[in-house]
Amino acid sequence: MLPTSRGIEVIIIDKIVRIEASSNYSRLYFINGKTLVVAKLLRWFEGELSGADFFRTHKTHLVNKHFIVQYCTGKVKLANGEYIDVAKRKKQFFLKNWMGTV
Repeated sequence: MLPTSRGIEVIIIDKIVRIEASSNYSRLYFINGKTLVVAKLLRWFEGELSGADFFRTHKTHLVNKHFIVQYCTGKVKLANGEYIDVAKRKKQFFLKNWMGTV
């Protein structure tokens, strides 16, 4: 459950494709194309979702591994067609953990 400007929303974790940091807010992107902005830091989501198959690929992105369809030269392609950067310093950790789960 997450507090939003309209109240409290129940979020199904498996439907989140990625979460993007935006200042002191985070924008959640869902598989159905909808987005939700919440007043939580990306670091908070990283801690809360640590056991839920999410990877921190960049300082601004947390990605659900179940929606990654391809890795190509510093970027991951997601099931919704988006490309998200993988930081150079996170590449080895990401590839090791992602390849171990595919």
